[in-house]
Amino acid sequence: MYENYQNREIANTPSPMTSPVTASTSLRLSAIAQARRTALQDRAALPPGWIAPWIERSWQRCIGLGLQPQEAVTFDVISHLQMRQTTEANQRLVATAKPVLERLGRAIVNTRYFAILTNADGIVVDVGGAVDRSDRRADSITRIGTDLSERKVGTTAIGAVLNDLQPVWLHRGEHFFSDTSHYSCAGAPLFGPTGACVGMLDLTGIDAVERPELKHLVTQSAQKIENALLLAQTHKLMLRLNWPGNALGSETDGILCLDADGWITGANQIARQMVPNLASAGQPGVHVSSVFGMAYELLFDAVHRPDATLEIPLWTGLRLQALPLASSLEAWSVDAGQRPRSAESVPLKEIEVSLIRKAVEQARGNVAQAARALGISRATVYRKLGNTK
Repeated sequence: MYENYQNREIANTPSPMTSPVTASTSLRLSAIAQARRTALQDRAALPPGWIAPWIERSWQRCIGLGLQPQEAVTFDVISHLQMRQTTEANQRLVATAKPVLERLGRAIVNTRYFAILTNADGIVVDVGGAVDRSDRRADSITRIGTDLSERKVGTTAIGAVLNDLQPVWLHRGEHFFSDTSHYSCAGAPLFGPTGACVGMLDLTGIDAVERPELKHLVTQSAQKIENALLLAQTHKLMLRLNWPGNALGSETDGILCLDADGWITGANQIARQMVPNLASAGQPGVHVSSVFGMAYELLFDAVHRPDATLEIPLWTGLRLQALPLASSLEAWSVDAGQRPRSAESVPLKEIEVSLIRKAVEQARGNVAQAARALGISRATVYRKLGNTK
């Protein structure tokens, strides 16, 4: 982005840098300032390449809302009634994201960035990392219940992500309001098992060094939350999917969940890119036989084979690798006469451990094979199972 403006600036300086990726921070800030003057003060159209299209769209939405860049920004907390409703509605999201937020906190501990989790309306439901509560700018945006939606605080990574449903990196003056130009932030959307956006994950720094690589970190972390939300849903069979030639068991796997009759109960975003015609939120359910050119019973039968990996034809003519894994929910009724508990009543940690134990059983005790199937290390398998003894 900013190619046109930056190329003119670079031509007048001795710097050998010729791309926005390698341009200095000061040059980038100059380009942003020029774009702000043109779009927000002069209200003129920006030439292509001056700024990312999604930023310009957000600025235009803010103008359409009647917001002014020089207005003072207040970070309001929702009412007590709204807070109670929001807390109840986002219990699973918060619980599922908690371990990821903790790991994120360790990854960014020395960067002066912190993590914010919001629901689909841009309301803060949890935070992670080191938040300097003595800094009003940090404290005001990390209170649970703060409304950080675009209509309230203008262009931010949060508002942009929830509107465009794509990962973003936003730097200082790219925010709509001058008051929010202290912040730099990376954000990624969070999608639930039905494909609907359920919130977003944000990494924010205040007067911190620009770190666009955080966009990759936040995207990867959001994907982990999405997969955990998917696997916490009631299902009988999980399919890990990838293209032939790619090893199954990595974070590049698509994941589908099926009920006992072969109906697809959920999918992660990678699976939705691989497999056409999966149902979205509010649409009728899709049977796995309508997307795969094979009898669904074969998927369940493969679970009991020493090597469960299959090559599956899509009706489009393409083929996928698939690794079927039986749901860990079946392992919960271990005592005679004990009724299985619903997914809602089982802690996420127990789901995780049960899934690992089931994978080891299917691998006939081969921990390395089970670890590859689950996309985790052998050490993690030993640690998770050891903690249950």
